[in-house]
Order: sequence, then structure tokens, then C-alpha cells
Amino acid sequence: MKPVLIIRTGRAPDPIRKRHGDFPHWFRLGAQLVPEKIRIIDVQAGESLPSPGEVAGALITGSAAMVTERADWSERTAGWIRDAMDVDLPMFGVCYGHQLMAHALGGRVDYLPGGREIGTVSIEVLQQAQHDPLAAALPGQFRAHTTHEQSVMEVPKGATVLASSARDPNHLLRYGKHAVSVQFHPEFNADVMRAYIHRKRVDMHKEGFDPHHTFRQVAPTPMARRLLRQFARHHGLTSTR
Repeated sequence: MKPVLIIRTGRAPDPIRKRHGDFPHWFRLGAQLVPEKIRIIDVQAGESLPSPGEVAGALITGSAAMVTERADWSERTAGWIRDAMDVDLPMFGVCYGHQLMAHALGGRVDYLPGGREIGTVSIEVLQQAQHDPLAAALPGQFRAHTTHEQSVMEVPKGATVLASSARDPNHLLRYGKHAVSVQFHPEFNADVMRAYIHRKRVDMHKEGFDPHHTFRQVAPTPMARRLLRQFARHHGLTSTR
């Protein structure tokens, strides 16, 4: 039985982690993965990734790091992503994982014009998603939690943009038969989103955003969360076999 890989590219801030848990826990719950079937590799801490052929699929977490820093651990993980694409490994990247997948496959990542996108936002599903095996089940619009300063500014050649927000045109990408990534956070719940807004409130003030308004606008995001769960089910990652 091959494990499901959670590629850990960072950690939640200490106050959030102490109260709400950390990235692997959120991904396990969001994707409804069997705990005994998960293998967590902390690439930011220098842990080595197994061969893509040794795992059933991979979920790539967010991070406080920036893809444009081109850290050694990040670039090694980008190379692993390219190898995983060669064997059609099911992959789902989130936030940093989304940007890293795009960077690894030839896209361009940079700072989002106008400053960070944070809070519960409306995501618009594009027409090209109608026949996508994962995104076709999404409604025309749905809510999702976001917190990011960098974004995918140019998508890789051959990738398909499936959804966007008012601030970021590349929120959901399809790279191949089994690989997708999202800029938003399907693994967040509303409490985690509020905790991030509270933590970033000073920076938001400096950038001209109203953290109190953003905090009040936080709402449940069941469709975003469902996307992570559906990915895991579609690729048999939730199976106990």
C-alpha cells in the first residue's frame, strides 16, 4: 500500500499552530485521508522526498516562504514535481504549493499587484472548467479563504486556468491528467482564516486594507473544501485498501 505524501513547505505561525493545529492536520481532515496512510516530508527542514513511484499521490502545502527566493529546498522540490509529472502522479498544490508547481513547470511567480489577497473571497469558475474531471462539479461561483502576497503571474505552457478571483486571475490550474493546484486554501476553516487575519492586521493597515471589515466577511467555504476531498476521492487516496 503506497502512502499519500504531504509535502510540508512550511509551518503555521506558533499562536495559530498551538490553537488550531498545523498544515498536515488540516490537509488530512480536508482530504479525509486515512492517518495510517499518510507520509509527511518536511522539505523546508531538509528532509528528502521519496521517488514519485513510491507514493500514491502528493499534497503540497503552503508556506511563509516565497517561491521567488529560490531556496535550495524549494528548487529541489520543484525538480521532484517535474519528475512526478513524468509519471502522472496525482498532485494537489495549495498556495505556495500552487506557485511552486507553476514555477517548476515553466510558469512565472511574483508579487501580486496591489498587495496581498486575504480573507474569504469569491472565486469564479471559468468556462473551460465545464469538462474538467474535478472542477466541473463546482458552481459558477463559490467562496474560498485566501492569504498570499505572491501569485502565479504567468501560467506554464499547456496549463489550463479553471477559476479566478477579482484580484488573481489564476486561482485554479490544471497541469495534466492528474495534477492541479489552487491559490486559495481549501484546507482552512473559518476559525483558521480569522486567526490569519488577526495576525496580519498591522500589515493590512499599512497596505490600506481594513482588517476589521475583512474579519467580519469571513464565512464558511464548503465548496472549496469539497474540492480537496473530491481530488482525494477521484484518485483513490482515501481508500483503506
